[in-house]
Amino acid sequence: MKNILLNNWTFFRAIRLIMGIAIIIQAFVAKDILFGLAGFIFSGMALFNAGCCGTNSCNTVNLKSNNKSKEITYEEVV
Repeated sequence: MKNILLNNWTFFRAIRLIMGIAIIIQAFVAKDILFGLAGFIFSGMALFNAGCCGTNSCNTVNLKSNNKSKEITYEEVV
């Protein structure tokens, strides 16, 4: 858990945390519970490094092949 919270911080993860904190502050000012819930979701996503692809369901497989391309020869048909 400590490893998740302290490592692998990217620029967008920090932006998500800042946005979540700003939304929570605005929710306290506006006294809006739903807005506060959105702020906690943004903050939680940033803290635990989670998102819509948290289970790597959006991950694509790299199908890079090491096979050399075969030389294609063309024959002119008249």
